[in-house]
Amino acid sequence: MHTARNLALAALLVGAPLVFAGSAHAASGEISCQMHFELHGWSAFYKTSSGTGEVSCSNGQHMRVHLRSKGGGLTFGKSSVSGTGKFSGIFHADEILGTYVVGEAHAGASASARATVMTKGNVSLALSGTGKGWNLGVDFGKFTVSRD
Repeated sequence: MHTARNLALAALLVGAPLVFAGSAHAASGEISCQMHFELHGWSAFYKTSSGTGEVSCSNGQHMRVHLRSKGGGLTFGKSSVSGTGKFSGIFHADEILGTYVVGEAHAGASASARATVMTKGNVSLALSGTGKGWNLGVDFGKFTVSRD
């Protein structure tokens, strides 16, 4: 009888930190993060661009980031874009880091606009911006956000 009680007590003690950790994570709640960025790139079947950004979150966290996009498809052009990005589905600023899947159709000449939505698991990133250059095509690839 003592053995069954001891096992129950041990299970409770081992499981308690997991319950409290889960509730603490849920209690902290989802945060919103916004990024101001600049991207420069080119494409000729292969598409590449890179740039920098500054992320600020509703919980006071800030981070400078490096941005890199690589992909391919039926795409041609050269552009420079400045804009904003909004992250959703995050609980801590570090969750924005990583590689997102992206697919887009684009066209522009001289002054152009860009809007793209991408995803990485439960985290989404919506980019919008304006810039200069020319581009035309459809491409698929990855967009990587790393700490600067």
